[in-house]
Amino acid sequence: MNALVMFDYETLTLWSQFLGEAVRGELKGTKLEFLPVTHTTWELWLEAQPNTQVLDKNGGYRFDSYEGYYRGGSAGVIDERITDKRLDRKELLVGVRAGDATKAFPFEELRRSRVVNDAVGDLPVVVFFEAASETGLAYEREVDGRLLTLSIGGEGTGAAAAITDAETGTVWRMLPGGGIQGPLAGKTLKRAESFLSFWFAWKDWNPDTEIWVSDFGPDLTTPTPR
Repeated sequence: MNALVMFDYETLTLWSQFLGEAVRGELKGTKLEFLPVTHTTWELWLEAQPNTQVLDKNGGYRFDSYEGYYRGGSAGVIDERITDKRLDRKELLVGVRAGDATKAFPFEELRRSRVVNDAVGDLPVVVFFEAASETGLAYEREVDGRLLTLSIGGEGTGAAAAITDAETGTVWRMLPGGGIQGPLAGKTLKRAESFLSFWFAWKDWNPDTEIWVSDFGPDLTTPTPR
């Protein structure tokens, strides 16, 4: 289904990228621990993490060999499994999973609202989008038992962009989600289980997914797989 399958050298068990668990072999059914990553530009990442280490690929970062694929209309290697035209098949999105519930936050909708306070199933989340670098980050928005409502705060952009919660007035840095000023300074928003994905891949693995839309967006709430 157009998603990476990995294997481990110790048991030769096969692991699904999208499921995060073993699908065949000795460890079948075992789930991997979720560790969040950030898909962003080098410029923004270096601004946020100036002491970061970099994998040396001997000059292999000069170009993106997938650039043509991003622009083309093909869907993976074996094409899409389910047809669902609520979004364009190559629409990029932040997909969030909470238990059995999933929701897609399309980039085109996130451009209209840089900060989205929402819920996926029973999990309250906030999704932040930085348009210049196309960086989408999803956090849980409950801290120490208090539900927060967040909005853009301050004049910073890029890695310096900040969000402020209405309940305490705490200012939170967009990346890596830490409180930097106010009553909750020193606390960190927990990253929600999320994926950067094309629509064709996300809905194939999550056919009943909801789609978040801004107040000015189209009605994309009803799944239409055929």
